[in-house]
Amino acid sequence: MSKPKNERALKDTEARARTSTIRVSAQKLNLVAQLIRGKKVSAALADLTFSRKRIAEDVKKTLQSAVANAENNHQLDVDSLVVAEAHVGKSLVMKRWTPRGRGRIGKIQKRFSHLTIVVREVQEQA
Repeated sequence: MSKPKNERALKDTEARARTSTIRVSAQKLNLVAQLIRGKKVSAALADLTFSRKRIAEDVKKTLQSAVANAENNHQLDVDSLVVAEAHVGKSLVMKRWTPRGRGRIGKIQKRFSHLTIVVREVQEQA
């Protein structure tokens, strides 16, 4: 006997991709996520391609994964997809230290983040 199947959390016109434990702080990742929120997927991919932020490449991979999920798993039209949500969450923090003067130490916190991107199919306005 198996568990009952869970209801789908998203609507039928949506698809999601999630990347966890990205080696960047949530504040820096949110700057790049803000860049693509609400845009068409083609424009968002172009913005991420030419962004000078280091983390933009990881965000681009996650967006491409969400588009692939929409196309292959939910049979959505790729040309009419829009980035509906792009939200960032905190993850673990590695704590390190470095020696300072007079026998003291300096704390170094290496932060990680999660990224979730939801794409939605929208109907073209005539």
